[in-house]
Amino acid sequence: MRTTDYSILAFSSLKFSRLRTYLTALGIAVGIAAVVLLTALGGGAQDYMLGQFTQFGAHIIAINPGKTSTMGVSGAVISNVRPLSVEDAESLLTLRNIQTSVPMVQGNLPVERGNRTRWTMVIGVNHEVPQTWKMKVAQGRFLPEESPEQARSLAVIGDKIKRELFPHSNPLGQFIRVGQERYRVVGVMERKGQVLGFDMDDIVYLPIYRAMSLYNRESLMEIDILYTAGRDEKLIVEQIKQRLIKRHGTEDFTITSQTDILGTLGSILNILTAVVAGLGSISLLVGGVGIFTIMSIAVNERIKEIGLLRALGASRRQVTLLFLLEAAILSGLGGIAGMVFGLGIAWSLHFFIPALPVSVSWNYVILAEVIAIVTGMVAGLVPARRAAAMAPVDALRSE
Repeated sequence: MRTTDYSILAFSSLKFSRLRTYLTALGIAVGIAAVVLLTALGGGAQDYMLGQFTQFGAHIIAINPGKTSTMGVSGAVISNVRPLSVEDAESLLTLRNIQTSVPMVQGNLPVERGNRTRWTMVIGVNHEVPQTWKMKVAQGRFLPEESPEQARSLAVIGDKIKRELFPHSNPLGQFIRVGQERYRVVGVMERKGQVLGFDMDDIVYLPIYRAMSLYNRESLMEIDILYTAGRDEKLIVEQIKQRLIKRHGTEDFTITSQTDILGTLGSILNILTAVVAGLGSISLLVGGVGIFTIMSIAVNERIKEIGLLRALGASRRQVTLLFLLEAAILSGLGGIAGMVFGLGIAWSLHFFIPALPVSVSWNYVILAEVIAIVTGMVAGLVPARRAAAMAPVDALRSE
């Protein structure tokens, strides 16, 4: 029997029982559509989160005061923890492959201009923020490079602050009050939008020591380090650790590289994607059970046809292949329909809800289609072998 003969017989059988064919393919289609849709949404969430974390660049190391893990030491030792200082940040700049070092404190304060007041985030930093955090100044300039202890009362504001406090005028050179102090605006940052829930346009940047004075702080909340791309991150982290241990006498700080954050986040999101793919696979399993049921019924309904094929000289192998081909066609067509349906829903959701991230993982799509075909063939194997095992005479005599 030629390949074309197998195909003609299989398609004619499926065409003859259209309702049975549609319902069986529908079970597979629903499973594939679920896999495609869920993995597209999961992949979109993964890309969104990774994009949020990398908006500030991919070569940043953050240093925070205090150790995230304890070693069972006494409270007396903990009380001797030395806070992070601006001098620590400046000392790290002397290390190899360190490009910038940004000391930081932050909090919320009222920002006033005339009769307008807005509570917003006020961050104390130095002049290296644009290079470190990959941010641009839209008007004017950022804080100038000058001694932190002698920094002037200058401020850089976000785009939203400009629109709220200076709706009809140029803010450059004008004054705002932050807390109870007056600052002259020297720059406006380029619009950046929301990043990890923070509105980057609703921020005021002040010189680090002036911000520490406003918050009555003696220590930094964080130091952000930008290192040269392509260098060994682990080696740089170790250099930073040794330098700070030398200055503090003990490891009373926590170093977090962006690679660590992205690695942990990626692992979590990969597990999430695998889970939703597993949920869709349950639908594929249900579709496989449907194919097994339908193919078993088909064997009972087509006993005479099987007997005729065997009487005409068809071998057991040929009958088995015929039924397996039918199962493969059913699952394959169902899988294609499911892919189209799932992709259509995913792209429609993104079209009508642009804020909803969607990223189609073609690896999952192709894998789902392969699994659908394999599931169909496995489900059709037992009925196919049963059909092939029938004796021609008994099959022709059956009613």
